[in-house]
Amino acid sequence: MAANRKRPPYLKIYDDRHGRQRIYFRRKGYKDVALAGPLFSDDFWKSYQKAMNGPRPAIGADRNKPGSLNEVIVAYYKSADFKNLKPSTKSTYRGIIERFRKQHGEKTASRLQPRHIRQMMREKSDTPSAANNFLRILHLLMRQAIELELREDDPTQFVRKIKIKTAGFKSWQETDIEDYIKAHPAGTKAHLALMLLLYTGLRRSDVVRVGPQHIRDGILTIKQTKTGNDVSIPVHPMLSTALKQCSRDQLVFLTTSFGKPYTPAGFGNWFRDVTDQAGLKGLTAHGLRKAIARRLAEAGCTPHEIMSITGHQNLKEVVLYTAAANRKQMAQSAMDRLNDGAE
Repeated sequence: MAANRKRPPYLKIYDDRHGRQRIYFRRKGYKDVALAGPLFSDDFWKSYQKAMNGPRPAIGADRNKPGSLNEVIVAYYKSADFKNLKPSTKSTYRGIIERFRKQHGEKTASRLQPRHIRQMMREKSDTPSAANNFLRILHLLMRQAIELELREDDPTQFVRKIKIKTAGFKSWQETDIEDYIKAHPAGTKAHLALMLLLYTGLRRSDVVRVGPQHIRDGILTIKQTKTGNDVSIPVHPMLSTALKQCSRDQLVFLTTSFGKPYTPAGFGNWFRDVTDQAGLKGLTAHGLRKAIARRLAEAGCTPHEIMSITGHQNLKEVVLYTAAANRKQMAQSAMDRLNDGAE
């Protein structure tokens, strides 16, 4: 064994202040282990193999004090509820949880009280949406604490969300669409992006995945990332014209300047830039999803017909578009009758 002089992976080797060689096994997910020396000796190889074959500790095991919030967090990460989340959702949840863990992980789970949570919410009051998301995640952790029998109640039940007065993403109006097309005419990537968003109603997480393989016999079919549902959308003539002007030799229609697919966030940033260039600050890709729902409602489509295009899972938001369109149509009808009476 001593004849093997090839350096194995996961080693950290240095001389200490006394000039003595120190050899450590350092592998992500494992504890650091001091290995016997000298390097490549029989004792070294025996200690190295022992470290390599040692059990990998559970995530957070070194900070998992019994009864602590750390214990609750580790248990939640192992739960089916967390494992069954989509990767993007896991990443979002983990970011919120790890920030909370950094401040409070060592504290006892049973001692968390509503007054503590209200104080945390007040500290996040400048970003009310983030505060409400934090409260929702903390509710999941407290539910896990109850399952672990570390507490008998859920203190988040006694904490109210922060009320947010917002209309959400601003819907594009017809004048906005006209101004955008003037700035980004047919044949440009920015124009193609508009056509894809406006005539499919897809979210940015889906529009960055759309390519020629999703269109068959004039129907665009794709499984939505957020919902997991399949939507089948007839290709509108305006979109069909735009697609004929783009390259068909790639798996996605929209690519970066390097010819690579966009990430959803990257596409959102790029689309905001080209929208700003058209003088339309404040409008987003998601606002075009609202625009197609508005157009469909104004065309007299029922909420269920609109849902078949947008892929919404409940009627609540779609009904708002329909109601607004109906009010507009009824107002026009009322004024037409008033004009007829004045003749």
